[in-house]
Amino acid sequence: MQLAEEIAAYRDGRGNPARLVGEFRRALLLAPLADGAEGGLMSAVEGGIRWLYAFTDEQALARFAEARGAAHQEWEYLSILGARLVDAVVPMVDGPAGVAVDVADEDGSMLFPPVVGIVPDACAVDRTDAA
Repeated sequence: MQLAEEIAAYRDGRGNPARLVGEFRRALLLAPLADGAEGGLMSAVEGGIRWLYAFTDEQALARFAEARGAAHQEWEYLSILGARLVDAVVPMVDGPAGVAVDVADEDGSMLFPPVVGIVPDACAVDRTDAA
């Protein structure tokens, strides 16, 4: 099953959390690049968490661009596996970070928060061991 289909199943009450996370880790995602001097991946901070934007396909990324009023701009992006995004990129972020997938799709978006089982344990906000 593709990630977008697994998200739909989960949101519909038919999904399995472990299967959803597994599909997320296997998925090739599109992560838009940020503008400006710092560069990096496009993200936003909400509730003290940095959310890295990722999209399941170019159409989902285009809907995001349109929602931001930037549909006619060229958007550069990185193709990256979900596993690499959480295992390699999240630890480089200063503070808690998660991944927001297909955020412009009201019925198809999914947040993968910085918790044990999604991000590396050292980056998880809910880990129970002493830091």
